[in-house]
Amino acid sequence: MAGINDFSMSLFSLKGRNAIVTGGNTGLGQAFALALAKGGANLLVPSITDDGGETRRLIEAEGVRYDELAIDITAAGAPKKIIDRCVEVFGSVDILVNSAGICINIQDVTQFGREAWDKMIAVNLTAAFEMSHEAAKRMIPQNSGKIINICSLYSFLGGQWSPAYASTKHGLTGFTKAYCDELAQFNIQVNAIAPGYFATKLTEKTRANPEINKRILDHIPANRWGDLADLMGTTVFLASRAADYINGQMIVVDGGYLVR
Repeated sequence: MAGINDFSMSLFSLKGRNAIVTGGNTGLGQAFALALAKGGANLLVPSITDDGGETRRLIEAEGVRYDELAIDITAAGAPKKIIDRCVEVFGSVDILVNSAGICINIQDVTQFGREAWDKMIAVNLTAAFEMSHEAAKRMIPQNSGKIINICSLYSFLGGQWSPAYASTKHGLTGFTKAYCDELAQFNIQVNAIAPGYFATKLTEKTRANPEINKRILDHIPANRWGDLADLMGTTVFLASRAADYINGQMIVVDGGYLVR
């Protein structure tokens, strides 16, 4: 059993680790990917979004390797292709961040139908399961691995105008605990991050609306929107050996939103 003298700051290093971040070339996903690269991990980013090479430049500037795969993670067989690609290019898959997610058709409950529901379930929940399922097949034999699911404040709150979004995020919370219970015995840690309100391109219009912006800020004890950098330390920590005894947890990064 390790003692306190065995603790070292090197436990936070991701050097030599190989990571996959779904949807990792835009928004919060890009921040997760860059955080892992800054920690020393090589990155594979599967996405259907063309970022003009921006993420590659950011990642490779950290002195690590980068690979990308233009693929729809909801397509049949796509998760296996992604995991196999990571192993083929880098040699293993050590870290999986299930970041890809969508929120569409913000509508009254009487208008929100099955089509929007199915799309969000496919991307936000089913794809995370299938990616984790394929990753686990690789992680179990190596007796190590980290799976990080990106949840939301809507893992705790209701889903007014988007019941599917809240349902998928609640579902990811349960899935995180279920997979932790299965995989902890193989030294695989499954945890989640729940971001609060962050300043991204997607929230520009919201922040530009004085009334809505004030309502949100009044609910945040930190009295500001989150910066993407605020998420990066948590990502590196959960992906590192320093978090080897943290299992099935949800770390909320929200400036205190949920306590008010």
